Amino acid sequence: MSGGRTAWVDASAGVAGDMLLGALLDAGASLVRVQEAVDAVVPGAVRVHATAVTRAGLRALKAEVETTTADQPHRSWTTVRALLEAAELADPVRERAVAVFTRLAGAEARVHGTDPEEVHFHEVGALDAIADVVGTCAALVDLDVAELVVSPIAVGSGTVRTRHGTLPVPGPAVLQLVGGWAVLAGGTGELATPTGVALVTALAARSAALPAMTVAAVGVGAGTRDTPDRANVTRLVVGEAGSGDRLEESVLLEANVDDLDPRLWPGVLTGLLAGGARDAWLTPVLMKKGRPAHTVHVLADPGAADRLSADLFTLTSTLGVRRSPVRRDVLDRDWQPVQVAGGTVRVKIGHRAGRVVQVMPEFADVVALADGTGRPAADLLVLAHAAAVQAGLVAGAPWPVR
Repeated sequence: MSGGRTAWVDASAGVAGDMLLGALLDAGASLVRVQEAVDAVVPGAVRVHATAVTRAGLRALKAEVETTTADQPHRSWTTVRALLEAAELADPVRERAVAVFTRLAGAEARVHGTDPEEVHFHEVGALDAIADVVGTCAALVDLDVAELVVSPIAVGSGTVRTRHGTLPVPGPAVLQLVGGWAVLAGGTGELATPTGVALVTALAARSAALPAMTVAAVGVGAGTRDTPDRANVTRLVVGEAGSGDRLEESVLLEANVDDLDPRLWPGVLTGLLAGGARDAWLTPVLMKKGRPAHTVHVLADPGAADRLSADLFTLTSTLGVRRSPVRRDVLDRDWQPVQVAGGTVRVKIGHRAGRVVQVMPEFADVVALADGTGRPAADLLVLAHAAAVQAGLVAGAPWPVR
């Protein structure tokens, strides 16, 4: 998604298309922009209204679609896609709406044993549902949302009456859509609809708890039912991403080794780093029977974990490698050269939210300059720090430096 903000969808009480749209409107999305996008797909067919209501005593906004035509046929995915492709929509709105319906068509096709191109959406293809999907996509663009994150999705429990008879909750389409996503029962009845689940699983980047951010707006979207024991709402938090925006998923590989010639360890670490490790280091340990040993630690990108684990078996004498998922909070990084003693030293800048946080001359450049000039590396390091300060590269300064 283009834009600059993060939005977190709290689906712990369920999610439906109208609930998500209501939350976005409540968070400040323009109803005019939403209506314009819907009109571009189904001109003059529906009007979107936003009404303040309460759910279990809590204020919320109910997005309602008023149909202005009696024509609500069962539309095939091919028909819906043609409507979206022909509409005068902003590209991000069209792309997201197509992604949602594509995902929904795939789930329905799997449930009914047919080809996605032949899927008829029934009520999902009706005007109100098209308005929910297109309106939600337009509202995300209007709020300048760069990343959508969703909580574990409450899907409900029990049974529900459908055109196919009584079905268990969660229904077949919802079960297809939540594959790979965190879910919970969350309560009795159908709490998540196929449209709502298709929206969040097609548009969200990941399933997670509320990410770190500076909160700009909160929206609460209401469902149709008002049950006294739980607020039937979907909540939305929109803001500027904070430290959590740079949380990197990693895998930590570890092995205890007590029988490797210690002279080999520098080469092992060099080999692991050359093999793509984000970091590699040793910790002295005392193993069983009082044996001195080392634990080798490797921080790996998830996609490189298998390869680096194989490298550990090749480079060391270990018979087993432990794995554990970790997340690390990292600063955005840039480099800026400074002039030192007639040469150039790169300075690494760690920054966040437009401010410099860390400044450090690259030591390898300092050593290379020392070798070339014959001056002590310690002296050149002091000069490099001074050159960085003179260039305005100090903690707290705006980044980029102007």
